[in-house]
Amino acid sequence: MAIEIERKFVVRDDSWRQSEIGSAPIEQAYFARTPQVKCRIRIFGDNAYITLKSAVGGLSRHEFEYKIPEADAVEMIREFSIEPPITKVRYDVPFKGNIWTVDVFGGANDGLVLAEIELESADQAIAFPPWIGEEVTNNPRYENSSLARTPFTTWTKGD
Repeated sequence: MAIEIERKFVVRDDSWRQSEIGSAPIEQAYFARTPQVKCRIRIFGDNAYITLKSAVGGLSRHEFEYKIPEADAVEMIREFSIEPPITKVRYDVPFKGNIWTVDVFGGANDGLVLAEIELESADQAIAFPPWIGEEVTNNPRYENSSLARTPFTTWTKGD
């Protein structure tokens, strides 16, 4: 069983771009969502995966991810998606011994830029880059499954 521990933040500016060391496009879609589990198909660069996630508590989630043929992923996204797919480009950005992932969203989530860091433990100390803004780890509207259902471009200022 795999446990994922991560924190998520809004990115406040583009200064991270001067440090990025790699990127890959991502297209992902959800084909099932319940209060207990979210199931997605993701095409990440030249690879494709089926993933199941469920909350454990706090910053932790169960995550089961399996590589699948890309052609199958394309067909599954087309046939089984319950909302339009999310598109984004993921960048790897090193900072003080950690690799942060920065997701620049496109399509219906255009304008949203989020950063994540995976942790070894929930109480792991981390250094924050200057481009990190508000923490949104526990804000469900910033979860990818929520962004598929209620895209960033549909949010109003009062939300």
